[in-house]
Amino acid sequence: MAKAYRALEADGVIETRGRNGTVVAAAGSAAERELASAAQAYAARALRLGCSEEAALAAVRDALRAAHG
Repeated sequence: MAKAYRALEADGVIETRGRNGTVVAAAGSAAERELASAAQAYAARALRLGCSEEAALAAVRDALRAAHG
């Protein structure tokens, strides 16, 4: 059971609050953190590639359109 709790906490699904116990994380917080992390990694890579902000944002828009089908 402890292993399952650690996995859920690592994924941001639950939060351990010391004496207050373990609770389900606020809705969207895990997804928001993952999105922010992915955005930071993408921005760093775009800068290393020498892309302009406009080109980097256009690439994201194109990828989102393609993902929506």
